[in-house]
Amino acid sequence: MILALYFCMLLNMIKIIATEHAAKPLGHYSQAIVHQGTVYVATQLGIFPGKPIEPPSSFEEETRAALNNVQAILKAAGSDLHRVLKVMIYIADMQLWDQVNAVYTPFFGDHRPARGVIPCKELHKGFRVAIDVIAAL
Repeated sequence: MILALYFCMLLNMIKIIATEHAAKPLGHYSQAIVHQGTVYVATQLGIFPGKPIEPPSSFEEETRAALNNVQAILKAAGSDLHRVLKVMIYIADMQLWDQVNAVYTPFFGDHRPARGVIPCKELHKGFRVAIDVIAAL
């Protein structure tokens, strides 16, 4: 009985993920949360860890930096890109969509998680793309 109760408590634990290998949160949130075998990665901008918070000049570089942040957070959580279940991409200008895909496709390779794309007028701090994911452990 005690072992079963302990197991139930473990299943309901929420683990906060933080890594120096990804951009620090810009507000009151965690880089990711792990709960019941699922990793919920907060929306990531193309911020380079330890660098000034400003969009890179290249949109492709901005997209790659956002994906690198996602990848570093997944690694810190004990997951990886091949365990991603769903990706949400927020983009300030749909004219840039082909450039997102040009970076996104080789980044994920053969793995094709479910994906949504949401056009939005503007993003925080002048960034043009933001990405969040849900992944399995």
